[in-house]
Amino acid sequence: MTSHGVADPAPSAGTGGDPGIADTDGQLLDALPLVLAEGALRTIEAVGGYAGAVYLRSGTPDLLRMAVLAGLPGPLFRPWWRMHANRPFPVAEVHRSSQPVHLADVEEAMRQFPQLVASLPFPFASLYAPIVSGRERFGVLVALRTPTPGVPVNARDRMRLAREARRLGEGLARLAESGVPVEWPGEPVCVQLPSGGTKPVRIGYFDWDLTSGTVTADAGLRAILGDDGDTFPGTIEALTARLAPEDSYALWTMARRAADSGAQVARRLRLKGPDGGLHLLEISARPAGDRPGRLTGSLVDLGTGLVGSDATDRLPRAILAIDRLGRITYVNHLAEALLGHPRTALAGRTVWDVLPWIGQPAYDEHLRAALLSDEPVHFLAHASDAEWLSVSLYPGHDGVTFVLLPEGDPAYKPSSVSHPDSGLGSPADRASALYRPVALAIALTEAVTARQVSAVVTDELLPAFGGRQLAIYLLSDRHLYLAWETGFPPGFLEPFDGVGLDAHLPGVETLTTGRPLFFESMEQMSRAYPGLPMDAVSGARAFLPLIASGRPVGSCILGFDRPRGFSPEERTVLTALAGLIAQALERARRYDSEAALARGLQDALLPARLPVREQVDTVARYLPGTQGMDVGGDWYDVIETGRGLLALVVGDVQGHGVAAAATMGQLRSAVRAFALGGHPPQEVMRGTNRLLIDLDPGQFASCCYVVLDPATGATQAVRAGHPQPLLRRPDGTAEILELPGGLVLGIDDDATYPVTELELERGAVLALYTDGLVERPGTDIDEGVEWLRRTFSVTGSIPLTETADRLIRDARQATDRPDDIALLLAARWAHPT
Repeated sequence: MTSHGVADPAPSAGTGGDPGIADTDGQLLDALPLVLAEGALRTIEAVGGYAGAVYLRSGTPDLLRMAVLAGLPGPLFRPWWRMHANRPFPVAEVHRSSQPVHLADVEEAMRQFPQLVASLPFPFASLYAPIVSGRERFGVLVALRTPTPGVPVNARDRMRLAREARRLGEGLARLAESGVPVEWPGEPVCVQLPSGGTKPVRIGYFDWDLTSGTVTADAGLRAILGDDGDTFPGTIEALTARLAPEDSYALWTMARRAADSGAQVARRLRLKGPDGGLHLLEISARPAGDRPGRLTGSLVDLGTGLVGSDATDRLPRAILAIDRLGRITYVNHLAEALLGHPRTALAGRTVWDVLPWIGQPAYDEHLRAALLSDEPVHFLAHASDAEWLSVSLYPGHDGVTFVLLPEGDPAYKPSSVSHPDSGLGSPADRASALYRPVALAIALTEAVTARQVSAVVTDELLPAFGGRQLAIYLLSDRHLYLAWETGFPPGFLEPFDGVGLDAHLPGVETLTTGRPLFFESMEQMSRAYPGLPMDAVSGARAFLPLIASGRPVGSCILGFDRPRGFSPEERTVLTALAGLIAQALERARRYDSEAALARGLQDALLPARLPVREQVDTVARYLPGTQGMDVGGDWYDVIETGRGLLALVVGDVQGHGVAAAATMGQLRSAVRAFALGGHPPQEVMRGTNRLLIDLDPGQFASCCYVVLDPATGATQAVRAGHPQPLLRRPDGTAEILELPGGLVLGIDDDATYPVTELELERGAVLALYTDGLVERPGTDIDEGVEWLRRTFSVTGSIPLTETADRLIRDARQATDRPDDIALLLAARWAHPT
């Protein structure tokens, strides 16, 4: 097992689900990575995958870390080592919801998680399952496999994934119970998958004492290891010393699995033989009868991995192969000459050591594409000052084959690359490699206002292309108005704010013609537009049209401090990104308009003030959510029924935006009309339910309706799928009123709503609220209600307005409120007037 930045002791003897594994000195080694590695490998095998991972909680709230990466090189996937639980990626979604996600192909992934496809735009399928035990959430199990376009993941594989996730959760729960912290604060460990191979050629047998680490080997095993006669030391270390750390953990995983299950298991590993080459070994083991803690098994040598065949040596191309962790497993004689090292010296080295240029970001992207898909990848690489290579990558289950062909004079050589270690093949390569995993996903799916879109462009797009200045103009009434700027001298752009579409300016002409304008120097722009004011004497500018679905949105200006060229690829990338920015801005404009309409509608529909009554005080609070349209269907009302009674109402319509606000207004009016008509509480609910079904059969709402007699305190309450109200008694104790209730409104035309009668004592306070006040991501709603009850009980005798403010204080300070909140408090005066 390869560890990147994590302590990685060599595995030693031990079996089962114990929290530690005893080595030959009696010390304990951390069992957590072994349990995780075994779970990942077992899952990949169960669902027919070629790679997988385990994300584990990190100790930091809402932050998951990749603990194990199986079948893929860790450094190549560094951007995905950390995953915050609120990110719009499948790992985060599964951890939040505790529900699995199955993405059979890239189209399904694009529909559900466009950010995933934007950051990893390769054809692969991915399966995700929560790792839980009871109510304990440990993390997420991930398996990657070949996509099946148009064919969903079948029920058998879904069940297998769920079974392995459940099994891993149980194992982690046992570790936690024994005192092992089930958290992952560091970098992931990488695990090699069992490898395929050829026909066995040699075989040896062994007897392995897992407690002491003693191994008894026969002559065949000693011959494979290169130990003649009695020189074999008889320890497991003699075997694992010739294995890579990745395969050492795979060997121990096999041993523990055999000891736990009592069945025979097998693994394929790579061992460095006495000839210096890698040998592919198949190890089979089973428990030794009635001798606990002992395994017997066989080791089969499937052949030497670095001996080139005559067929590949005759090919006029350099060929080398790597396993799925990036270690070299094969080279032919032309690759040997190209790399300048003998084959035996290359065994087990990583491809990044042997081909340093492959570690540059754009080439990393090509290697990621090969490892995550089953399709060949072809590209041109600048390997040294004078050497260009045509590179082809051919992926397979066990790794990737490189085919390298020198290119003496390629047809296109990006002029911007003067040194092979100073960047990528072109500025476009560098820009796309940096932009794709972060900014593109954010700009497309998360930025919902024009200001947020502009901030994303500033923070992500400018650094990716080395820009320093940015200006965004938006079109309104045939004039361009400055919406965002950064990097320009103060006041420089003011004369261009509000210019008409007939102005002879590059920012106008790029929009009216639909063609981007690139100026590699300020002198070049000055010649094209004589008399145009310049903010600098040196630099370069790009003017991009912002056009969404054929509709002009505005224009974007990118500024650079120094003169520079724009390659054909870079011009294409920038033009495409301008289209994405335009779409995001167009969505933002629609969002701003609809949000303003929804906020105005809701403000108009909620009560402007509450009625003032003797012997009763009422106070209400409303907080919009911070996601979506920011407004929803929560409402409150206090109604004087005309018979001296006071009706208290809190309701919650499904959804957000204009539709939810409009439905809320209709329901509030309906409840008010039924209440003013003198209908009893159960009839108010039944009538409102039927009205909602007639208005919109697909919509539903919850509601709590309470009728109070201020003089006597007599109270009747009815509930339709709504959270239970709270009652604080005069002595300061607070309780949850367990009111029997009916279905939410809008579901069943014949639903009934039972009425509960109680008495509101003088000095008592009743609290009605919507679920946004008590729901928190990752916690049960009952915990939120209990928190609210405790907070309510300690408000004491403070004024009712301060009580309301204290109950919503935490929600008001939260930056992320998924839902809106309504709160209504009603208190009977402690002493009659």
